[in-house]
Amino acid sequence: MIEQDDFDINTRLHTIVRGEDEAAMVESVGLALVKLPDVLNRLKPDIMIVHGDRFDALALATSAALMNIRILHIEGGEVSGTIDDSIRHAITKLAHYHVCCTRSAEQHLISMCEDHDRILLAGCPSYDKLLSAKNKDYMSIIRMWLGDDVKSKDYIVALQHPVTTDIKHSIKMFELTLDALISFNKRTLVLFPNIDAGSKEMVRVMRKKGIEHHPNFRAVKHVPFDQFIQLVAHAGCMIGNSSCGVREVGAFGTPVINLGTRQIGRETGENVLHVRDADTQDKILQALHLQFGKQYPCSKIYGDGNAVPRILKFLKSIDLQEPLQKKFCFPPVKENISQDIDHILETLSALAVDLGGTNLRVAIVSMKGEIVKKYTQFIPKTYEERINLILQMCVEAAAEAVKLNCRILGVGISTGGRVNPREGIVLHSTKLIQEWNSVDLRTPLSDTLHLPVWVDNDGNCAALAERKFGQGKGLENFVTLITGTGIGGGIIHQHELIHGSSFCAAELGHLVVSLDGPDCSCGSHGCIEAYASGMALQREAKKLHDEDLLLVEGMSVLKDEAVSAVHLIQAAKLGNAKAQSILRTAGTALGLGVVNILHTINPSLVILSGVLASHYIHIVKDVIRQQALSSVQDVDVVVSDLVDPALLGAASMVLDYTTRRIC
Repeated sequence: MIEQDDFDINTRLHTIVRGEDEAAMVESVGLALVKLPDVLNRLKPDIMIVHGDRFDALALATSAALMNIRILHIEGGEVSGTIDDSIRHAITKLAHYHVCCTRSAEQHLISMCEDHDRILLAGCPSYDKLLSAKNKDYMSIIRMWLGDDVKSKDYIVALQHPVTTDIKHSIKMFELTLDALISFNKRTLVLFPNIDAGSKEMVRVMRKKGIEHHPNFRAVKHVPFDQFIQLVAHAGCMIGNSSCGVREVGAFGTPVINLGTRQIGRETGENVLHVRDADTQDKILQALHLQFGKQYPCSKIYGDGNAVPRILKFLKSIDLQEPLQKKFCFPPVKENISQDIDHILETLSALAVDLGGTNLRVAIVSMKGEIVKKYTQFIPKTYEERINLILQMCVEAAAEAVKLNCRILGVGISTGGRVNPREGIVLHSTKLIQEWNSVDLRTPLSDTLHLPVWVDNDGNCAALAERKFGQGKGLENFVTLITGTGIGGGIIHQHELIHGSSFCAAELGHLVVSLDGPDCSCGSHGCIEAYASGMALQREAKKLHDEDLLLVEGMSVLKDEAVSAVHLIQAAKLGNAKAQSILRTAGTALGLGVVNILHTINPSLVILSGVLASHYIHIVKDVIRQQALSSVQDVDVVVSDLVDPALLGAASMVLDYTTRRIC
C-alpha cells in the first residue's frame, strides 16, 4: 500500500520473526532494535512519527528516544484492555509530543503527567479518509469480496484477533463466534487474525470448521483500506474484537458486536453492543439477532475528518531548537483544568438549522449560546430543492467551522409542524411549508456530514433554548409561547421537554378560546393562532385597509407593498382605535390561552417569545389577573431575551446530548 501511494522508501527492514507466539514477538522487537540504529544514523530525522500500540512501534520509539530523536506519538492515551495498553503507555513515556483522538485520551495523558502544552487533540487521522469516502460504486466492491448475490446491509464482516494476555480463552471465544455465525446463516467476510501470539491456533480453528470452503463464508488475509471502508460502511453488522469495530466503524453507524476484553476500555458510540463474557454460542447468536440490520447515527467520538490539517499545524509549531529533555507535570492535573490546547483552541459548537415559513437559516452556535456565524436563504418551494439547500448550507457551514476553530458536535434542526424526534422525521408540517410531510431529515444529513442529527418542533426548540440559555435556566417547570407567523410553544416539566404520546404536546397555538371564533389554519376555529398570530393580524390589517380604515396620519403603504401585521401595529401606536381593538382582542385570546395553561400545568414561569411578545405582554397579564384562579395569579409572565430561540434551541439538542460524556 505504501508503494502504491508512491512514497520514496529509503530503507526496508525485515524484523518480524515467524512463530506467532510470545517469544516471536520479543525476538521481533529485539531484531528491530539491532537494525534501527544504523538506519536512524543515516536518516538523521528531525522528528520521528510513531503510530499506535503495536510491539514493532515500541522498538521504533525506544531506538529514537535513546538516540535523542524527537518523537511524535499518534493515538496515545487510549485504553483497550490488553498488552497493547502497556505498549501504548510505554511509547507515551518515551514520546516528546502527543496527538490524541478523544478528550478522554487527552485527560489520560495529562493524568500520566505529560506536558499539556505538548498534547494535541486532533481526532483520528483515519477518520479523514473515512469521512471523505464517497465511493458510489460500493456494490461492485461488495460483489467482488462476497459474491454477486449479496445485497447491501445483508452481510457480516468478522475480524477477531488473539488476546495475548489470555490466549486460551480467546481461541475458545473465536470458536464460539464461528459456530454462531454458521448458525446465523448470513454471508460473512472473515478476515484472518493478526500475527500476535495465538494467531496460528485461531487459523487452525478456521480450517477445522471448514470456513475457507463454507458457501456462506469468504476468508481473506487482507482487504485494501479503501475497499474495506466500503465493506464495513454497508455491512449489516461487524463482529469481533478489532479496534476497527469500536473506532472506525462508528463513522458509518454500522452496528458492531464487540467480543471479549480486547477493547474493553475503548470509548464507543451507541452502535457498539458489548459481549464481554462471550462464553456461549447462544449469547453471541442473540447479539447477532439484536444488532444485524440496524442503522445507528454516525459517531464522531474519534474525529471529525480534519485531523491531518491539525497535525500539520502542530508539527510546524514545534521548535527544533528547544531542549529535547522531556518535562513531566507533577502532581497530576486537577479535574477542572481547561481541556483546550494552546496550539489549536477550538470551540465546541453545534450546527443549528431553523426551517421557518419564509427563510432557511443555518448557524454555528457555541457552547455558550453565541451565534458564531449565520447563513440565511429563502426556502425553496419543492421538497427536493429544500433538502438539497439544507445539505448545501450545512456542508458549507461545517467547512467554515474548521476555519473558525469550531468543532462541530452535531446538527440540530428546528421546523414547524409535528415531529417525531426519536426518528428525526417531520410527520406533518404547517401549511406554510408545502411537500414537507413524512420527511426523514436525520438520514440525509447524517450520511452527508457524518454527524449525529436531532430534529424537533420549533416550539419545543424555543423551550429548550430557554432551558439552556434563557430565563428558564434552572427552573423545573415552565412554558414557552412563540408569537410569530403562527403560535407555537413548548412545555418543560421536571426539567424535561414534554412531547406527548403522539408528539402533539404543546400545540398551544391551537388551544380553543372561543366557540365561534375565526377559522384557523388547522381546520378548526376559535384557536389562539386564529386571533393572535402574525397571519391573523395580517388578515385583519388587510380588512381594515380594504375598508380604508387602516392608515392614519404619519402612515403610508406603497403601491406594490403587501399589507402586514407590522402596519396594524404601527396604526395602533399612532392612535388607530380599530387597530388597537384588534390587538387587544388578539392579546386577550392569548391571555385566555395562558390562563388555560396555568390551570392545566401550573408552571412556575410563562415565557412569551417571538416578534409579537412585547405587544401582548401587558394584555396577557391583565387577563390573568381578571380570569385566573387566585392560586396561579402570581405566576410570572416575561418576554424572552433570546434573539434567536429557534436556532439556540436546535443547538441545545446537540450540545446537551453530545457533551454528557465530558461534562
